[in-house]
Amino acid sequence: MFTNNQIFAAPLAGITDRPFRRIIREFSPESPLVTEMISCHSLVGAHKNCLRNFDNYGDEGRVGAQIFGADIALMADAAKILCDNGAKWIDINMGCPVPKVATRAGAGAFLMRDHILAGKIMGAVVRAASVPVSIKTRLGWDAEHQDWADLIRIAADCGVRFATLHGRTRAQLYIGPAVLPDVHNAPIPIIANGDIACADDAARAADLGYAGVMIGRGILGRPWALAAITGGARPENIGDIVLRHLEYAVEYYGEKTAIPMFRKHAAWYSAGMPNSADFRIKVNAITCLGDLKSEISKFWGCVDTI
Repeated sequence: MFTNNQIFAAPLAGITDRPFRRIIREFSPESPLVTEMISCHSLVGAHKNCLRNFDNYGDEGRVGAQIFGADIALMADAAKILCDNGAKWIDINMGCPVPKVATRAGAGAFLMRDHILAGKIMGAVVRAASVPVSIKTRLGWDAEHQDWADLIRIAADCGVRFATLHGRTRAQLYIGPAVLPDVHNAPIPIIANGDIACADDAARAADLGYAGVMIGRGILGRPWALAAITGGARPENIGDIVLRHLEYAVEYYGEKTAIPMFRKHAAWYSAGMPNSADFRIKVNAITCLGDLKSEISKFWGCVDTI
């Protein structure tokens, strides 16, 4: 069975930002976490409206920084910046299926269709980085083109140290069950991703030859999900965790930006609880920090000390 340092938190756009990673880290001090995907153009251009361009990972433990793009030189430059900022490894996104990345930008999952360009990007990033490099990809572009094994071999030849494989094609997006292939013969270690939610899922991945598992949507509203795989208990005081997460978000983004951004987290934390629908309706109308803290405290019955 896997140990804590083999259970990863996936890169989730708009979710696995520094405040959420900070909460996850409280439950999983040893687990590897991956940042939201970072545009090489935005990072190298130091776009000021994107706070993650300026994150320093030195105090975050095992954090890998994920970059995406199709410009070879910019991807290499982005890797250098992230190494300087304390990333423990660099991950190249080769699986994002959304149109603005995979079609219009020619990045993410599009690189599964252009293995020559993918190889050039991987080689450039490996040469530029002073830390290990990984890739995250999918089974293929669609059901007729499931050539993930070819891409993994190219990655190994380029010096990529490990890969994460999501068990769906780009065409599937996130629809239908993930199907993980056997990877016992892969040339580099592979991390399983897609529908990993419990210890049994992790055990099945281990039987198929995977070197670890990566949890994506299973961490929404459940920052303790990584620890749960290895037997960690669900915390009792969820409301205190929600309030602390909100505090971290306000500290990072400022109150004006943090409140609307945090509404989705509040909804995920409350999912499945009695009266959660009414709670979400109330939260979605709140614009004042004090009101948001008060509503969270009432819903979970905790004492607001923030």
